[in-house]
Amino acid sequence: MIMENQKSIGFITLMLAAVAGYCDTVTFISAGSIFSAHVTGNFITFAYQIVKGSDPQAWIKLLTFPVFIISVIIGGMVAAQSVNRYRLLLMEGMLLVAGGIISELFIRTPGLIWETYLVVMMVVFAMGLQNAFGKLYAKETYGPTTMMTGNVTQASLDLGNAISSYFKDLVSVQGLKHQCITIGGFLAGCLAGALMAKSFGLTVVILPGAGIIVCYFSTHRNVPENAA
Repeated sequence: MIMENQKSIGFITLMLAAVAGYCDTVTFISAGSIFSAHVTGNFITFAYQIVKGSDPQAWIKLLTFPVFIISVIIGGMVAAQSVNRYRLLLMEGMLLVAGGIISELFIRTPGLIWETYLVVMMVVFAMGLQNAFGKLYAKETYGPTTMMTGNVTQASLDLGNAISSYFKDLVSVQGLKHQCITIGGFLAGCLAGALMAKSFGLTVVILPGAGIIVCYFSTHRNVPENAA
């Protein structure tokens, strides 16, 4: 994970985009339409449920916002004190694994109980760390990995430039390829998250967490700390 080349950046981008799409979909399906990566989307679902009067616990969606902010702040503090930029991703993976374990052990009945809220907020916190990583180390990915609107916009601009130059504008063509990796990874994560959440609920957030941890240790052990 800690290699300064296009191949590693592509891998990191693909992995993080897939994780974000996966987690966002899992919490949306298994926890009362709560977004964990795209937290501002919760404002919309909150407003809708308040107007409709369909969910007396709709207010919990607003809690994702301060949790996300606190996570980003802590992520910034950790990054400022660490020479290893990928420590934020290790923390993210550990939170997702812990959330999956808690879900498996304590969430026995369907519905939004306090254990469910706890796991969801842990996932939101993990996504906050991923967002902090993306902002602090922008060159480590091809773009934002948790929200796709900006990536789709850039992909559209690159596509337009590529078409107008008959695909001779290599910068636009390369940019389009990069955006396809990000958007494709997010979509794949959404599809996988939907399938897993439908069958197993919130417990499945353990899978991307374990994947991040494995990737971290399998690559970090061969790289000096000051090269991170």
